[in-house]
Amino acid sequence: MKKVLSAVIFSICLTGHAFAQTDYDICVYGGTSAGVIAAYTAARMHKSVLLVEPGRHLGGLSSGGLGYTDIGNKYAIAGLSLDFYRRVGRHYGKFEQWIFEPHVAEDIFKQYIREGNVKVLYGYHIVAAAKQEGVIKRIQLQPAHSIKAKMFIDCSYEGDLMAKAGVSYTVGREANALYGETYDGIQLRDKHQFPDGIDPYKTPKDPSSGLLWGISSERLGQQGDGDKKVQSYNYRICLTDDPANRIPISRPAGYDSTRYELLLRLLEKKPAKDLWGILKFDLLPGHKTDINNNGPFSTDMIGMNYDYPEADPTTRLKIAQAHTDYVKGLLYFIGHDDRMPAHLRPLMLQWGYPRDEYADNDHWTPQMYVREARRMTGAYVMTQANCEGKAVVTDGVGLAAYTMDSHNCQRLVVDGMVKNEGDVQIGGFPPYPISYRSLVPKAGECRNLLVPVCLSASHIAYGSIRMEPVFMELGQSSAIAAAMAIDRHLSVQEVDAAGIRSVLGSNPLADGSTPQIIVDNDDSAHVLVEGEWTREKHDSYGFSRLADLHKDPAFRQVRFEPRIKVSGQYTLYIYVPKVQHASSVTPVTVSAGGKVTAVSIATGKLQVEGQTSGEWVECGRYTFVAGKDNYVSISNKGADGVVIADAILLLKNPGR
Repeated sequence: MKKVLSAVIFSICLTGHAFAQTDYDICVYGGTSAGVIAAYTAARMHKSVLLVEPGRHLGGLSSGGLGYTDIGNKYAIAGLSLDFYRRVGRHYGKFEQWIFEPHVAEDIFKQYIREGNVKVLYGYHIVAAAKQEGVIKRIQLQPAHSIKAKMFIDCSYEGDLMAKAGVSYTVGREANALYGETYDGIQLRDKHQFPDGIDPYKTPKDPSSGLLWGISSERLGQQGDGDKKVQSYNYRICLTDDPANRIPISRPAGYDSTRYELLLRLLEKKPAKDLWGILKFDLLPGHKTDINNNGPFSTDMIGMNYDYPEADPTTRLKIAQAHTDYVKGLLYFIGHDDRMPAHLRPLMLQWGYPRDEYADNDHWTPQMYVREARRMTGAYVMTQANCEGKAVVTDGVGLAAYTMDSHNCQRLVVDGMVKNEGDVQIGGFPPYPISYRSLVPKAGECRNLLVPVCLSASHIAYGSIRMEPVFMELGQSSAIAAAMAIDRHLSVQEVDAAGIRSVLGSNPLADGSTPQIIVDNDDSAHVLVEGEWTREKHDSYGFSRLADLHKDPAFRQVRFEPRIKVSGQYTLYIYVPKVQHASSVTPVTVSAGGKVTAVSIATGKLQVEGQTSGEWVECGRYTFVAGKDNYVSISNKGADGVVIADAILLLKNPGR
């Protein structure tokens, strides 16, 4: 009785609710970005839903420092995932924004929870799952609490619910031979790699002195062989250079400068002109950063996370604290150690921890960057062939587009020199579909569980899929599937992916609003091209873009013909990528409801003030009539430089 009472009191303290209810339609485990979107979607589909978050924050990495979004291609992002970035945009006075401060992201995730009236249970982690005849009946949480549900969705980065339910999974890297891949398994490559000649021993050229900290004594295996090593973790670091908001980087507890000896040897061999030689500095609004790993010795704590995926909560906390100590110590070392180059130390001292972020965690993100942990071995395994378009699934319920990306997995001695192993970055492919079957277990293992984060994929394919916008998409698809399974008395394996896509297409924001209309230049059925345009595949919205390179005066235009199903007033947006020698204006002609309007977009200015990639630019409001002669054309008439025709977007204005 005492344990039950303490659990109820704990719920009241953390959520403001005493959760007498223990039976739900859908239970979502993990308050990551995917978890929030899944729970919100389930609630909008009129299901009773509980979101269980082992920590005290919502949003996972999206609110945990990863504010400089890894996208791949914006064409791949739709539904509530895209809605999140548009809500971010509204906060900053823009239509859409992919770069944001951590607290802004968490506030928006809390908006979804409020709007969906979702119950959230903070501070609880799963300890057991009771399953009968392939169906999870209930899960047991710690502190003592039991939750029963018809459907479960595991949105944790670690796959804990999946594992407790006895679903097959793997940890580490497959051998290339298993799935016919080339970039999986052991990979000694040249990215984020030490230059030749850096001595690994405490006393140079003296193996008897022992290895410097962070270097493994293991021997390098064969290229392409599998192992159980996990790509490195770190923290995405939010710092500020605003003196009014800056807390100085102080010496952390347990600081040990010997951990950074390798950095000194690296800088002696390969000097860095600025902090970018050590850290990947990306700037956020509010004079803040999203800092990631950069180079052979940086924020990645290589080889120190192998136990994390299957560890108990106490061990995980110790591993996370070790990573915190390492990264905080690195920042302190760069700014304060007299052996660091004199020009780098003052650059580091310009930065500090932001007072207005993570106030309950000493202004440091509580979310370690768990790039990969468990991966389900489900009904279908996504592989390198899917990423490269050599195998295309027909049951896609989301798109991915990012580079196949693995960070280093180990640091060891090769031919008497220190080397990193495991970093792979292979891209250049267009968006590709993610199989619904990769979100569900094998039919004989569990019939009421979906896994959109630790989904079924090989190590190298997971490296492409594992992006926050994609996780949100898959979280939404999983919630739709769970609701459909309940309504139709189906197992998750029996849910039709086409039905999920239909819901995503007709009600992408889960609120009944009119879906946006996008016409891309590759949509040949709705695009007419006049004149000779150059097709370019880099930095485009979708698979390509059309460019008039301004080499001759011949007239050219691209006419986008949107299919209008609902009459009303729409806001028109043109996708404007960053290009060299862009025309100062892009001429646009709009035909809407029988009225033709000519406008110009000041695209030259956007090349200076825009974001790092292309963005949607508003081009006025127009009343379109369903079934009428509607079009938007982009031409080179009056242009003084390169003109791009890539995509248009129409967004129906509320109540119009």
